[in-house]
Amino acid sequence: MISKFKLYILGWVTLIVFPIPAYFAVHYLKDVQWESFIQLDKIALIPILYGLEFGIIYAFIASVILKAPVFKSIPLGIEQLIKGLKINFIDALFLSLCAGIGEELLFRAGMQTFFGVWITSFIFVAIHGYFSIKNFKKSLYGLVVLPFIILISFGYEHFGLWFSVAAHFSYDLVLFVVMITEKDD
Repeated sequence: MISKFKLYILGWVTLIVFPIPAYFAVHYLKDVQWESFIQLDKIALIPILYGLEFGIIYAFIASVILKAPVFKSIPLGIEQLIKGLKINFIDALFLSLCAGIGEELLFRAGMQTFFGVWITSFIFVAIHGYFSIKNFKKSLYGLVVLPFIILISFGYEHFGLWFSVAAHFSYDLVLFVVMITEKDD
């Protein structure tokens, strides 16, 4: 079992290390400068609010879908990890920020530049372990998450990086909070 300390290290790695190869790839292959990569000049309230709203709504929809009997027998590692480590709201907030920023820089600002929306979205869901040849039920969860990732990928194209960061952050945070507050059956 992973410790809370190691989980925080993974959060920092996601936040700091994940964007590095993405930046160097777009910088050297597409001549994108750091400022354009992180789009600080494009931070705007409306796209961020749209992203937060979209992530929250989709997370609530996903949490309802995940209550279906078919999902009860799927061992989702993150759920056991959250309950086993007794993660609190501050932990959830930190991990959601790390994933929202670090993964969106890697996948949207980096990989999507080369592979487009569809391939990058599929890779994102697959890397998270939500597609399985051996466990079809686990792939069902991947099919729940995939539309969200596709939509934030298109949102990146239309609204920019910070829409995607906000959507990813709020989706993760809502699901963390649901897992933290949910009683075991």
